[in-house]
Amino acid sequence: MTAMPDRPAPARAQPASSSGRTLVTGIPRSHNPFAATGVARDVHGIPHYQQLPATLVEMLSEQVRQRPDSEAVVELGAGRLSYRQLWDRAARVAGGLRAGGLSRGERVGVRYRAGLNWVLAFWGTVMAGGIAVPVNTRSAQPEVEFILGDAGARVDLAPDTPLPYGEPYVDDAAERGDVAALFYTSGTTGRPKGVPTTHEAFLTNAENMLRCLGQPRDLGEQYRTLISVPLFHVTGCNSQLLVSAYVGGTSVIMPALDLPKLIAVLPEERISSLVTVPAVYSLLLRHDDFAGADLSGVRWVGYGGAPIAPSLVTSVKNAFTHAAVFNGYGMTETASLMTVLPDGEAVEHADSVGYAVPSVDLGVVPLGGDAGVGELVVRGANVTAGYWNRPEATATTIVDGWLHTGDVVRVDDAGRVHLIDRLKDIINRGGENISSVEVEAVLLAAPGVADAAVLGVPDEVMGEKVGAVLYGGQRQIDVAAVLEHCRRQLADFKVPQYVTVVGEPLPRNAGGKLLKGRLREQVHWGEPLR
Repeated sequence: MTAMPDRPAPARAQPASSSGRTLVTGIPRSHNPFAATGVARDVHGIPHYQQLPATLVEMLSEQVRQRPDSEAVVELGAGRLSYRQLWDRAARVAGGLRAGGLSRGERVGVRYRAGLNWVLAFWGTVMAGGIAVPVNTRSAQPEVEFILGDAGARVDLAPDTPLPYGEPYVDDAAERGDVAALFYTSGTTGRPKGVPTTHEAFLTNAENMLRCLGQPRDLGEQYRTLISVPLFHVTGCNSQLLVSAYVGGTSVIMPALDLPKLIAVLPEERISSLVTVPAVYSLLLRHDDFAGADLSGVRWVGYGGAPIAPSLVTSVKNAFTHAAVFNGYGMTETASLMTVLPDGEAVEHADSVGYAVPSVDLGVVPLGGDAGVGELVVRGANVTAGYWNRPEATATTIVDGWLHTGDVVRVDDAGRVHLIDRLKDIINRGGENISSVEVEAVLLAAPGVADAAVLGVPDEVMGEKVGAVLYGGQRQIDVAAVLEHCRRQLADFKVPQYVTVVGEPLPRNAGGKLLKGRLREQVHWGEPLR
């Protein structure tokens, strides 16, 4: 495994004090509603929970001991596993991986669709002492090959690959600080970056969820969460699947989003917790079947991953009258949650993502004269120590122990965080982060394209969609051929839905950088292509 320093040296231009260190304005906790009891700081000042299971495997083992016959995982239309069955089958997967030559710390690509096989592959890898590498199931083949190659995957559990069952095996040498999974996220370079996530980071996020939602630790079978978002994302895996295991609840997995089925499943599966992106709630509330749905059993409703209209928050509150509604904000690098907006403030402060969760420190690197406005930075036990095989990216992202999020925020007097902009040029399409640089690189290799710019196009349902501005120079551009080229190289959600062809070179500064602000003012998108 690549060594990653705990506190890399500063390597990016930031406001600095006379001592040369980055100036960070800390966000006070004086009005923070979340209990930070049991949190202690290490020698670097990083907050950690003092009482957590030693590892994910110990956490699961305890649930097997307490409630062996309780349902752990359900794949709609496929099957159900109790905690004992989950443990036994995952242990056999671990044994199969070890028999196939997997050693501690080696990586396993997990490419199954969301469901029982994905869960067994994840737990089997962790129980074998390996590192799970969840891969976006919508990725194009070149993207898959890059991730597996970058991770140095020893095993590739492709969609058509059977689970590698063998004699039961459970690794007992893991420690809390060991890496358990490697999630990939796109950055401004356009190349996905691996984010090592430790056992402690996963467990810390689960503890944060409990505290911020006010959930009792002995929920057990009362907690049934419907997972309709991908498991290769930290929301589905970290803040639903693993939180459910943390409290001894049930993860009910919907492999593909189906709104009529989702509505019917809520009472049928006794769903008590529902988490998804704002776009899905918008579609759900407008669906014909929703008006008569039985929502009385739903106790927690969460959203996040994309901007949300205050009117939609009100509609969600009015629809789920028995539920606490909360907004969560986080990123892959923080193992999911950084902030939570509690139910009592969901409507009045719908433009905020809330307060720092108990295990993290948040700060702002001022971008101007207002100390409460600037780039959000974060540190905590759930924050990654650095990127996989990316020392330069690590050094520019983690400065003086603070991870720079790339998000520009405003912090109000109560300590609530309000997102106002993004430093990273990322398009947020219904919770899917898309690197415009990555899409531009593919477009520039398309037939007839001399120059290209990719911008986010506002959309009422998805938040943003992908728009492309193309320039062909002296050549005619066949838009259909360009889009077909994109479909071969990119996941479908990254393919531009708006395309404008211009007759003049795209505006750039003296250094050759695209002037996207000027483009946004000039471009007229028309109707989406699909």
